[in-house]
Amino acid sequence: MSVDDKIKVLLVDDQPLLRMGFRLILEGEDDIVIAGEAADGLDALAQTAALKPDVVLMDVRMPKMDGLEATERIAKEHPETKIIILTTFDLDEYAFSGLQAGASAFLLKDVAPEELVHAVRLVASGDAVVAPRVTARLLETYVRNAGHGVPGQAAEPKRDPLLDDLTPREQEVLRALAEGLSNAEIAHRFFLSEATVKTHVRRILTKLHLRDRVQAVVYAYETGLVIPSQGLDY
Repeated sequence: MSVDDKIKVLLVDDQPLLRMGFRLILEGEDDIVIAGEAADGLDALAQTAALKPDVVLMDVRMPKMDGLEATERIAKEHPETKIIILTTFDLDEYAFSGLQAGASAFLLKDVAPEELVHAVRLVASGDAVVAPRVTARLLETYVRNAGHGVPGQAAEPKRDPLLDDLTPREQEVLRALAEGLSNAEIAHRFFLSEATVKTHVRRILTKLHLRDRVQAVVYAYETGLVIPSQGLDY
C-alpha cells in the first residue's frame, strides 16, 4: 500500500507522552500513517491546512486555542477532514460540544489500542458511528438537560423546515441512524438492500447539509425527531 492510499492522521494534544502513545499504536498499522502532530488548537489549524489529514485526533483542553474552537474551524474550513474528540469521561460536556462543533466521534483517552485503530478506520470511511450506543447516551443526557439551564428539564425542540424535504422513508432511516444502527441493521429492519440504505443516508446528509452520520444523530435529537429516553436501550 502506497502512502497516498493510507489514512493520514494528525495528532493534537498538549501532552507529548499521549501523542507518542497514539503514534506508536497507529504507526503499527499498515493502512495508517501519522501525518503530523500539534500541541494546541492554533497549530492544529495550520497543520490541517498544510497536511490535509483524513482524521484528526483532537484533545479539548489545550493552550492558545482549545479543541472545540479548533474543531469548529476545521469542520468549516476543511470539511473533508474528519475529527475525533479525545475526552476523559464518556459523559463529558466537552464531548457533546465537540459533536455539535462538527466532530465525527469521541473517544476516551484510555481507549484500548484496537478500539483506537477501529475508530480511526470507521471515521475515515464515513460509513459508521463510533460507539453508537455511547454516543446516543451522551446526546440523551445533554439534550434532556438543555432546557432553561435546569437539570432534568428538556428544552423545546426546534423543528427544522428542512425535515419536510425528507421522504417518509428517509425520516425512518434518520430515526434509525439516531438509534445507532448500522447500514446492515437498517436494511434488515426495513427489508432493504444495504446499497439502498447507503443511498438514503447520502440523500439525507445532502438534504440536511450534514457532514456525516454523527451529525445526523445530533440533528435528530436537536430537532425533536428523536425524543430522549424513547426507543433506546443500553
